[in-house]
Amino acid sequence: MTAIASRGYLSWGRNLRAEHWVERPSTPAAAARLAAAPMAGRTRLGVGCGRSYGDAGLNPDGELIEMRPLDRFISFDRETGILEAEAGLRLADILAVLARPEADGAGWFLPVTPGTRYVTLGGAVANDVHGKNHHRAGSFGRHVLGFDLARSDGRALACSPSQNAELFAATIGGLGLTGLLLRVRLQLLRVPGLAMEAEDLRFGGLDEYFAIAAQSDEEWDYTAAWVDCLADGDAMGRGIFSRARPAPGQGALPPSLEPRRNLPATPPLSAVNSLSLRAFNALYLRRLGSSGRSHRVGGYEGVLYPLDAVGGWNKLYGPRGFHQFQCAVPPSDARDVVAALLREISRSGQGSPLVVLKGFGNLPSPGLLSFPMPGTTLALDFPARGDETLRLLSRLEAITVEAQGRLYPAKDSVMSADTFQRGYTKLDIFRPWIDPAFASGFSRRVGLTP
Repeated sequence: MTAIASRGYLSWGRNLRAEHWVERPSTPAAAARLAAAPMAGRTRLGVGCGRSYGDAGLNPDGELIEMRPLDRFISFDRETGILEAEAGLRLADILAVLARPEADGAGWFLPVTPGTRYVTLGGAVANDVHGKNHHRAGSFGRHVLGFDLARSDGRALACSPSQNAELFAATIGGLGLTGLLLRVRLQLLRVPGLAMEAEDLRFGGLDEYFAIAAQSDEEWDYTAAWVDCLADGDAMGRGIFSRARPAPGQGALPPSLEPRRNLPATPPLSAVNSLSLRAFNALYLRRLGSSGRSHRVGGYEGVLYPLDAVGGWNKLYGPRGFHQFQCAVPPSDARDVVAALLREISRSGQGSPLVVLKGFGNLPSPGLLSFPMPGTTLALDFPARGDETLRLLSRLEAITVEAQGRLYPAKDSVMSADTFQRGYTKLDIFRPWIDPAFASGFSRRVGLTP
C-alpha cells in the first residue's frame, strides 16, 4: 500500500482535473489506519467509482483513499434481505450476485438505485442517492441499517439510528466529510418479480406531464420523463413519460458486470451541439410512432440503467467535458419554476439529450444534507463552453434559489456558497460532525471546510 501522485484525476463531468496523492487500502483495517494517519498538512477523502460529476469527489492537492479494493460481501440473510458488505462494493456486484429469480420469479432487489449501477455502497451512502422510485421508497439512506465509520482520531465507530445516531444522520448524504465508510448494512427490497413491466407515453407539455405523473405515481414504482429541452412556444415541455414496475412471477437475469460497449476515445470536439441535439430530439419524440405510447415486459437494465450500456459515455462531450445541472423545487409552484428553467435553456440553445424530469415524494431521509425534497427535480447536461455555459448555469441557479429549491452537490461544479447554505437548512447541525482531517474541492468551495 503506497502513496502515488496522480496528475490526471478527473471528475465524471471531465471539466475538472486535479492532482492528488492516492492510496488504495486492501482491507478495512488498512483503510482505518489511513483515515487516522494523514500525510502532513494534507486533508483526505474517500472515493469509490469516481461518478461525482463535479468536485464533490475530488480533493485537489490532498489525499484520495480509493475504496474500490474493499469490495467483499460479508453476509446476506435471504430470509430478511439484510446485506452487509464492504463500502467499496458496487451496486452492479450486488445485482450480479443477489438479484436472481427464485422458482416463482420473485427475488431481492436494491431498494433504491441511481441511474447507474457503477457506484459503490459507500458512495451511495455519502451522496444519499435517489432513483426513479423516490415517491415510493425515498432515498438510499432510508434503507441503510448501519455502517462502520473510521475517523481521523483513530476510532472506528458503529453507527445506526440507535448507536451514534447523530453521526449516522450526518454521514448519510454527508459527502464523505464525516470520515471513511468501511462497511454498510443495507435492507434490500423484496419484489414479486425481477423483470419490469414498462410503458412510455408521449406528452405535449408541462400540464400534461404533471397530470400523467400524478396518476402514475399512484400505480407505478418507477417514474421519470425525458423532456425536449430546446422546444419553445406551445411545444415547450413536451417529452416522453416512462413508468415501470416489477412484473410478478417474471424472472430476469442481471445485466453484465461491465458495459457491453465502450467509447474508445474522446472526440476532438463535443458530439453534443445545437444541430445534433435538435436532430436527436426530433427522432426521439417520433420513436413511439403514431400511437404515442409503448408497452413491454423485460429486463430492468434498459429501464433503470440505459446509460450503463456504453462505458465512457461522458467522453462524448469532448475534451472540455460538461456540467450537469440538477435542481429540486417545492411542489407549490413547481410547474411554473420548471417552465422558467426550460425557457432559459431553450433561449440559450444549450443542453443535451439527457434530460430528466421527475417528481420527488414526501418520504424524509435520515440524512442531514440529503438532496431530495418534496416537489420536482430537473436534471440535464451542458457541454462546457466556458463563460457562455457558466452564465446560463448562474441564471438557472438564481431561478432555483428564488423558488426556495436546492442543487445536488453530487452533480454540481459551480454553485455558490450562498446557494448551498440557503438550500440546506440543517447545515448548522451538520457542521460539528465534519471530521477536521476530511475535505473535498466542493466542501472548500461552499465554505464547509477551510
